[in-house]
Amino acid sequence: MRRDQEKAALRGEPSYVWRAGQERRLRMIQAAAGTRGLGRVLDDGCGVGAYLKQLAQETPFAYGLEYDTQRAREAARDLKVIRGAGEHLPYPTDTFDLVLSHEVLEHVQDDRAALEEIVRVLRKPNPNLGEAGGRLILFVPNRSYPFETHGFYWRGRYHFGNIPLINYLPRRLRDRFAPHVRAYTRRDLQRLLNGLPVRVLKRTTIFGAYDNIIARWPTLGQALRALLQFLERTPLRTLGLSHFWVVEKT
Repeated sequence: MRRDQEKAALRGEPSYVWRAGQERRLRMIQAAAGTRGLGRVLDDGCGVGAYLKQLAQETPFAYGLEYDTQRAREAARDLKVIRGAGEHLPYPTDTFDLVLSHEVLEHVQDDRAALEEIVRVLRKPNPNLGEAGGRLILFVPNRSYPFETHGFYWRGRYHFGNIPLINYLPRRLRDRFAPHVRAYTRRDLQRLLNGLPVRVLKRTTIFGAYDNIIARWPTLGQALRALLQFLERTPLRTLGLSHFWVVEKT
C-alpha cells in the first residue's frame, strides 16, 4: 500500500473508470478540436488509456505515450501506446493535429520542456491550404481550488486525500507540503507559454463532476455538481478544480 501511494504521489492516478466527469471532459476535447475533427491525435500521458480508447473510436490515428511502464503495458494491450517521457517525445516534428495533456503537466520533471515538445510535434499551419496549426488541449490543477487533491507530505511521509488550503500558502511553504506536484495560476501557465509559437484560443476554469460524492449521497452530490458547474458561468469559476486551455500552434 505504501508503494502504491508513493507512486500515486509522484505520477498521479489515471482514470480507471468512465463516468460523468470523464464523459464531460471528452465532450470538451471534441469541441476544442473544432469542425476539422480529431485527425492525428496524441494522448501525452495517457495512463491506462481511458481517454485514448474513446478518441480511438473517432480516428484510426490515435496514439498514446505513458511514462509509467506498468500503465503503458496495460494500455498497449488494445491501443497504440508506447512508453516515454513528455520532455522527449519520440515523434517527428509537425506530426499531430491534436495533443491531449490531461492532468499530466503537473507531474513531469520539467513542465516547460514538456510544453516545448508538445508544440514541436503539433502540426504547423499551412496558409496556402487555409489550414490552421495543431492544437493542444490542456487540463492542469488550479492553484486557487480550495483543496490540494494530490495529498501532502508530513514529516517525510505521504498522506493521501483532499487537503484544504495548502495551495493558498506562499509557494515556498506550499511546495514543502506538496513537493511532488504542481498547481498553476493563470499567470503561471501564460509564463510557461511565453516565447512559444502558439496562440491561446480558450482559457477557463472548471469544477469537477464529483462522481464519488454522488455515488455515496446521490441527492447531495448532484446538487453540489449542479451548483459548482453553474459557478463556472460566474467570476467564481476562478476557484475551479482545473484549468482548461486550448492552444494552437502558429
